[in-house]
Amino acid sequence: RAPRPRAGSIMLADGTSLSGTILNESGFDAQLRAADGALHLLRRDSDRFRSAAVEPYVDWSSYNGDDSANRHSAIGQINRDNVARLTTQWFFPIPDVPMVEGTPVVIAGVMYVTSVNQVYALDAATGREIWRYSQPRTEGLVGDPAIGLNRGVAVRDELVFTVTDHAHVIALNRFTGALVWDAEMADYRDHYGAVAAPLVVGDLVIAGISAGDTGLRGFLDAYHAETGERAWRFWTIPAPGEPGSETWGDPEVLDKGCGATWLTGSYDPELDLLYWATGNPCPDLNGDRRPGDNLYTNSVLALRPETGDLEWYFQFTPHDTHDWDAQEPLLLVDTEFRGRERKLLLQGNRNGFFYVLDRTNGQFLLGEPFVPQTWAEGLDDSGRPIVLPNTDPTEEGVDVCPAIRGATNWWATSYHPGTGLFYLLAHESCMTYTKNDDPWQRGRSWLGGTVRLADGSPNQKFIRAIDIQTGDIAWSYAQTGYAQTYSGVLTTDGDLVFFGEDSGAFAALDAETGDPLWHFQANQDWKASPMTYMVGGRQYVAIASGLGFWAFALPEEE
Repeated sequence: RAPRPRAGSIMLADGTSLSGTILNESGFDAQLRAADGALHLLRRDSDRFRSAAVEPYVDWSSYNGDDSANRHSAIGQINRDNVARLTTQWFFPIPDVPMVEGTPVVIAGVMYVTSVNQVYALDAATGREIWRYSQPRTEGLVGDPAIGLNRGVAVRDELVFTVTDHAHVIALNRFTGALVWDAEMADYRDHYGAVAAPLVVGDLVIAGISAGDTGLRGFLDAYHAETGERAWRFWTIPAPGEPGSETWGDPEVLDKGCGATWLTGSYDPELDLLYWATGNPCPDLNGDRRPGDNLYTNSVLALRPETGDLEWYFQFTPHDTHDWDAQEPLLLVDTEFRGRERKLLLQGNRNGFFYVLDRTNGQFLLGEPFVPQTWAEGLDDSGRPIVLPNTDPTEEGVDVCPAIRGATNWWATSYHPGTGLFYLLAHESCMTYTKNDDPWQRGRSWLGGTVRLADGSPNQKFIRAIDIQTGDIAWSYAQTGYAQTYSGVLTTDGDLVFFGEDSGAFAALDAETGDPLWHFQANQDWKASPMTYMVGGRQYVAIASGLGFWAFALPEEE
């Protein structure tokens, strides 16, 4: 139920009172915003209220928890010895939306969640709504934005940032939800949209665009956090005559070659480098009109965040003809690798290979398959795929593994420093890929072909743990269901791996062995990845399902 704010005072248990705007008041709790803008989260004791003890708390301060994109938490209150006692604490519904894919952000006991063109602030301990912001959905969109998706927010000081379906970046006051500024990234009528949570680096808000299979020219933008003024733009497809344009060919394809930036990137403050993954080229399945590597699609870009200048890039799948973009998390880890301390970038790629790069310079260090794949003999010493013959789509159709959704996708990944393992959601499946010569048309996707599940193909999802030193699979947990889950993983110092199971359950595995330890059968279609935080000294684990947001914790001590 939406709050109905009113001016007033609330009497506290110590005999003092708080005055301001009462956002909520019930028989259990209350929320009040004082004149200085501060939020007070209150709990009822008898006929008066007490301040909720939000401290000690541990924030989940950005989409992936921190700038490294490593969804591993040092909180270990919930562990493999007590996880069997985990229970639901609250549920916050998001009505009338087709899919909820966002990850909550929690700052000082306040949770920020989103759906398409909507932001909600919640009491992270109770799920009670504090404020909401919304604007109407946009008609006439193409691709992912037309579905109605939004994956979250970024926060800096008193502002919370998100994107809209029609490719705007907006800033809200995080205490009131009031709109502070609104910046248009691009005209949605040219097929642009946005779904990814922004990333804050210093005083800049970094945001990407979506609708990457519709025939557009991809870019990444940076905006000044206080004003919304654009600071720089990096085009993921070079203009004619620029370096890299020679890797495309047809000028029309160069202009509409896609390369979207629809997943939140990573940032290394020590190196002062921003890492962002890029999408696939268009038309997706027909490469005849775009001979060459099609830079900078299917790549990781290392950019200077103040200027957007390119320092280095690594292309995972040159001249992609299967829609295996690189929009998977770019996980930053500092650890020993083969006897030497290194700054690593880890990624499980949609093309079926797990990669280890040196993130200081993009040097390829390791690449091994984590699912059965039939398109490459392997990777050469530079990390370039050794492509097998007769694996590009044909008019008649050719069977290739993995499927078009990939061996993995945008789902969250994690590295556990205690186990030395990298965890991801893997998909074993193969498809029959065909190509055609359909031209680009406004208002439609530009696939340049079709796909269907190959005859006799498997279609199953797994949680897999990979040894980053060798690429070997340490263990694999087979999920049950119809391969519909999009839920990635969260690992914790409690030696747990949390994820949304394909069966509809929310579950936890032993991080060392993969053994199942706990589950809650919510009968939900999971399209988001879990996160964790601490409020009042109590650890919570939260995740979004198709209906809204769930929070779990251990029972309170008596």
